[in-house]
Amino acid sequence: MTNERWGMVIDLHRCVGCGGCDISCKTENNVTEGFHWSNHIIETRGKFPDVNYRYIPTLCNHCEDAPCVANCPTTAMHKSDEGLTLHDPDLCIGCAACMVSCPYGAIYRNDEKPHSRWRDEEVAIAGCTSSGKEVAEKSGEEIPHYNAERAETYKGIRPKGIIEKCTMCDHRVAKGKDPWCVESCPSGARIFGDLNDPASAPRKALAKHPPRVLQKEKGTDPHVFYIRDY
Repeated sequence: MTNERWGMVIDLHRCVGCGGCDISCKTENNVTEGFHWSNHIIETRGKFPDVNYRYIPTLCNHCEDAPCVANCPTTAMHKSDEGLTLHDPDLCIGCAACMVSCPYGAIYRNDEKPHSRWRDEEVAIAGCTSSGKEVAEKSGEEIPHYNAERAETYKGIRPKGIIEKCTMCDHRVAKGKDPWCVESCPSGARIFGDLNDPASAPRKALAKHPPRVLQKEKGTDPHVFYIRDY
């Protein structure tokens, strides 16, 4: 048993809304099209010229009291000793109980084989462009950019019929590294670390700025916090 409790703070004052976290997550975790382990909420309110705009990066909240874990009939969705909400594909039956339970829409089910675009044999311009299948074959991988490190703790590409979601890059965290969305953020808006350690970067940020979480009324006790504002 470990004393660590991993969590993340997102400083909305630093976030520039570039979407780099979404892109870096897809490349690090070999996420298929239409799935968004790292995502965002865009809100535009008011009437011109008095318009307010908000950009809120989102991901699995790795809730302390995760409803997806409580409602999984096979324990495929489970909590790690360090507080991460993880998923075991070998135990998953694809029932989607976790998807229905998640109030944040952070869980996806592979209803078909992932990365279908790279099996497409049609070319956009005959004699000029390559089909998705040709690009994949020339790369020597199932998809042109495949990160083999993802498979160190989880299936590199999740198969048809099972669930997938953000793991907070558990394969990187296991080696003492930050999640890739944290490391690749150009403005340093994401802060990752041990919530049980008062000297950690997240705890210092939470002590300095009043935090908030998404859908607090759900009582899930998220491990992703937001400070300041856009």
